[in-house]
Amino acid sequence: MSNIVAIVGRPNVGKSTLFNRLIQRREAIVDSVSGVTRDRNYGKSDWNGKEFSIIDTGGYAIGSDDIFEKEIRKQVQLAIDEADIIIFVVDVESGITPMDTEVANILRKVKKPIFTAVNKVDNSMRDADAVEFYNLGLGEYYTISSINGSGTGELLDALAEELEEEIEKESVLPRFAIVGRPNAGKSSFINALIGEERFVVTDIAGTTRDSIDTKYNRFGFDFNLVDTAGIRKKSKVKEDLEFYTVMRAVRAIEYCDVAIVVIDATRGFEGQDENIFWLAEKNKKGVVILVNKWDLIEKETNTMRDFEAKIRQEIAPFTDVPILFISALTKQRIFKAIETAVEVFEKRKNRIPTSKLNETMLDLLKHHSPPAYKGKFVKIKYCMQLPTATPQFVFFCNLPQYVREPYKRFVENKLRELFNFNGVPIVIYFRKK
Repeated sequence: MSNIVAIVGRPNVGKSTLFNRLIQRREAIVDSVSGVTRDRNYGKSDWNGKEFSIIDTGGYAIGSDDIFEKEIRKQVQLAIDEADIIIFVVDVESGITPMDTEVANILRKVKKPIFTAVNKVDNSMRDADAVEFYNLGLGEYYTISSINGSGTGELLDALAEELEEEIEKESVLPRFAIVGRPNAGKSSFINALIGEERFVVTDIAGTTRDSIDTKYNRFGFDFNLVDTAGIRKKSKVKEDLEFYTVMRAVRAIEYCDVAIVVIDATRGFEGQDENIFWLAEKNKKGVVILVNKWDLIEKETNTMRDFEAKIRQEIAPFTDVPILFISALTKQRIFKAIETAVEVFEKRKNRIPTSKLNETMLDLLKHHSPPAYKGKFVKIKYCMQLPTATPQFVFFCNLPQYVREPYKRFVENKLRELFNFNGVPIVIYFRKK
């Protein structure tokens, strides 16, 4: 379970620049995640070997100036509710503004670690000017310049000390997160599964006022449902839906084995559904997509095949994901949905004997070797599966630096096809022997 760090502050103090810098940090240290980051407000970073998720509240505030302040207050409140650690960014050029004071007043009441980052400090004069930020009453501050990166190391060192160690708990029961946009039918799906009488409901502690775990044991299934639906009071959700949904989904996805993404058939596969899908993909979780409310669709104009093709087009190149058409209302195919999620969970544990892997893959890759690059030929000599919680493979070759993204994807697709990893996240590394 990764920690969530939220960057808050008024507009134009440099939140997004800091966010981008922290995201690049990870890419400098860790293999960058293949595929595309389609969601500019969410990313993963890592410092001193500790991984964390970052949410930039910057891109969400919309509206004219008078609505602006209300929006920012709301976002700060949401970030406080959902994140484990908060970075409060202020700007040395403009000093303390009334809006900074207002945000500081909210933050002072919070029991979570808060780091004040005074941005745009790129010379010693400005360093001296930063002293006034003690007046915010939030204690120590960190002077940074998110444009050139100075000071961000000290900020991250302090932040890393607050991050909880990631404990790889081998949970006996699989954990399925039900995620999706508001009104896609998450609650109805959960109610249809559980029936009115909830079976064993356990609130597993250890996460901040977190997604509730419901233990489910019926019809031969046994698992935990991480329920993101209906946790917040409806009144709080009306405005700022997107930010709320992303925050919620981040929490639940990081905390599950398989993400069950519920979409509304009457609205199609929209931008926000896509964001939620990419969150799950980026976190290397198993994924099952459920198209809910299929009973309301005119079958003459919209066939399952067309609808499915549209979704697969949107999530390309990661098209190997089970898509099911359900109706939570009429309980159509809801058990098939759970069966599929259990299958995806089981497939994550597939271990392929090294001899079989080499026998199958090396022969295939000999006939489909990577394209020559600058006149150099890549020869793949050996491969093995790593002993990790999700399937990860390493291919040893003479020139790993010349293996391009499309070829990695080709290898990944072949692994899926030959060893039945449908819906399961796979990571592939090319290394020098």
